[in-house]
Amino acid sequence: MAGKKFKAALKKVDREKRYTLEEACALVRELKVAKFDESVDVAVNLGVDPKHAEQMVRGAIVLPHGLGKTVRVAVFAKGNKATEAEGAGADIVGSDDLAAKIEKGFVDFDAVIATPDMMAVVGKLGRVLGPRGLMPNPKLGTVTMDVAKAVQETKSGKVEYKVDKSGIVHCSVARASFPADKIKDNLKSLLDSVMKAKPQALKGTYLRKITLSSTMGPGIHIDVAELTQAAAE
Repeated sequence: MAGKKFKAALKKVDREKRYTLEEACALVRELKVAKFDESVDVAVNLGVDPKHAEQMVRGAIVLPHGLGKTVRVAVFAKGNKATEAEGAGADIVGSDDLAAKIEKGFVDFDAVIATPDMMAVVGKLGRVLGPRGLMPNPKLGTVTMDVAKAVQETKSGKVEYKVDKSGIVHCSVARASFPADKIKDNLKSLLDSVMKAKPQALKGTYLRKITLSSTMGPGIHIDVAELTQAAAE
């Protein structure tokens, strides 16, 4: 059944066309094939070589309309900072006790925030948190003394992105149930952030290809020229 639905969705997409943001965000809602509320994901192919440190692209942004899902946040903090994190809505707060739980296999959370003084403890969890993309990072605002702000931003729809070995940024930007204009707002915010993160050392084309899709649906190619032209104006 899913195969039939996918084929039907595929017929709605012109594989040769490069869609505007508005067209793509409206069409992606029609292409969902699963019974659950699929996420809307974007793949941005960049003309970078991530093997060179100066061409690494990563960042974080709070999406204007969130991701439409509950984000469980774990915070490493002590004393007043632990209290602040709890007050901001953190789901799990701890220090050495939390580290011990994680070492035993506890990973029931979607994001990790830490105060700088806790990084000696968190650093030992690299083999657990690293592969899951959960390691706190000062550049992404997840190692900070302002834990309350970090918790609130994360729970309200902050997403992190990082170019992979193939030079592609993969990121969820919405749910298929979102109105098209909210999908567009979130997508544009992410793309603007990726464009601002362009490495200064890069020569040649930066944005090469952008594909939007729902979790189970076919991809829609977005007009890169339209975006780069708008950014230049």
